[in-house]
Amino acid sequence: MHPEQRKELRARSHHLKPVVITGNAGITPAVLNEISLALDHHELIKVRVNAADRDQRAEMTQMICSELEASLVQAIGHIVTIYRPAPQTTKAR
Repeated sequence: MHPEQRKELRARSHHLKPVVITGNAGITPAVLNEISLALDHHELIKVRVNAADRDQRAEMTQMICSELEASLVQAIGHIVTIYRPAPQTTKAR
Protein backbone atom coordinates (compact mmCIF):
# COMPACT_ATOMS: atom_id res chain seq x y z
CA MET A 1 0.00 0.00 0.00
CA HIS A 2 1.37 3.40 -0.96
CA PRO A 3 1.87 6.03 1.76
CA GLU A 4 -0.60 8.36 0.02
CA GLN A 5 -3.27 5.67 -0.02
CA ARG A 6 -2.62 4.82 3.64
CA LYS A 7 -2.95 8.51 4.57
CA GLU A 8 -6.24 8.82 2.69
CA LEU A 9 -7.60 5.64 4.32
CA ARG A 10 -6.59 6.86 7.79
CA ALA A 11 -8.50 10.08 7.15
CA ARG A 12 -11.57 8.14 5.94
CA SER A 13 -11.47 5.85 8.97
CA HIS A 14 -11.23 8.58 11.59
CA HIS A 15 -14.97 8.66 12.36
CA LEU A 16 -15.49 4.88 12.23
CA LYS A 17 -16.31 2.78 15.27
CA PRO A 18 -15.10 -0.83 15.65
CA VAL A 19 -17.51 -3.19 13.88
CA VAL A 20 -15.97 -6.40 15.27
CA ILE A 21 -14.59 -6.96 18.74
CA THR A 22 -12.47 -10.03 19.47
CA GLY A 23 -13.44 -11.89 22.62
CA ASN A 24 -11.57 -13.98 25.15
CA ALA A 25 -11.31 -16.83 22.63
CA GLY A 26 -9.10 -14.70 20.36
CA ILE A 27 -9.21 -15.00 16.59
CA THR A 28 -11.63 -17.84 15.90
CA PRO A 29 -13.02 -18.90 12.51
CA ALA A 30 -16.29 -17.17 13.45
CA VAL A 31 -14.47 -13.90 14.19
CA LEU A 32 -12.54 -14.14 10.92
CA ASN A 33 -15.81 -14.74 9.08
CA GLU A 34 -17.43 -11.66 10.66
CA ILE A 35 -14.41 -9.51 9.79
CA SER A 36 -14.45 -10.84 6.22
CA LEU A 37 -18.17 -10.06 5.84
CA ALA A 38 -17.63 -6.55 7.20
CA LEU A 39 -14.73 -5.99 4.78
CA ASP A 40 -16.84 -7.24 1.86
CA HIS A 41 -19.51 -4.73 2.76
CA HIS A 42 -17.45 -1.73 3.90
CA GLU A 43 -13.86 -2.24 2.59
CA LEU A 44 -12.48 -0.15 5.48
CA ILE A 45 -13.25 -1.20 9.04
CA LYS A 46 -11.99 -0.94 12.59
CA VAL A 47 -11.57 -4.00 14.79
CA ARG A 48 -11.03 -4.00 18.55
CA VAL A 49 -8.37 -6.61 19.31
CA ASN A 50 -8.63 -7.58 22.95
CA ALA A 51 -5.25 -8.95 23.94
CA ALA A 52 -3.20 -8.47 27.07
CA ASP A 53 -0.02 -7.11 25.53
CA ARG A 54 1.25 -5.30 22.46
CA ASP A 55 3.04 -8.32 21.00
CA GLN A 56 -0.06 -10.47 21.24
CA ARG A 57 -2.19 -7.73 19.59
CA ALA A 58 0.37 -7.42 16.78
CA GLU A 59 0.35 -11.18 16.26
CA MET A 60 -3.45 -11.30 16.16
CA THR A 61 -3.58 -8.36 13.76
CA GLN A 62 -1.04 -10.03 11.46
CA MET A 63 -3.12 -13.22 11.54
CA ILE A 64 -6.28 -11.33 10.55
CA CYS A 65 -4.56 -9.54 7.68
CA SER A 66 -2.83 -12.62 6.30
CA GLU A 67 -5.88 -14.89 6.60
CA LEU A 68 -8.20 -12.37 4.95
CA GLU A 69 -5.71 -10.89 2.47
CA ALA A 70 -6.30 -7.45 3.95
CA SER A 71 -3.97 -4.53 4.65
CA LEU A 72 -3.31 -2.95 8.00
CA VAL A 73 -3.90 0.79 7.72
CA GLN A 74 -3.29 1.78 11.32
CA ALA A 75 -3.03 0.32 14.82
CA ILE A 76 -3.58 2.47 17.89
CA GLY A 77 -3.82 0.62 21.17
CA HIS A 78 -6.46 -2.08 20.88
CA ILE A 79 -8.06 -0.62 17.73
CA VAL A 80 -6.79 -1.66 14.29
CA THR A 81 -7.98 -0.26 10.99
CA ILE A 82 -8.05 -2.78 8.15
CA TYR A 83 -8.66 -2.32 4.43
CA ARG A 84 -9.50 -4.81 1.71
CA PRO A 85 -10.98 -3.75 -1.62
CA ALA A 86 -14.49 -5.12 -2.09
CA PRO A 87 -14.73 -7.98 -4.57
CA GLN A 88 -15.75 -6.84 -8.01
CA THR A 89 -19.13 -8.21 -8.98
CA THR A 90 -19.74 -8.91 -12.61
CA LYS A 91 -23.21 -8.69 -14.05
CA ALA A 92 -24.22 -11.31 -16.58
CA ARG A 93 -25.97 -9.93 -19.61
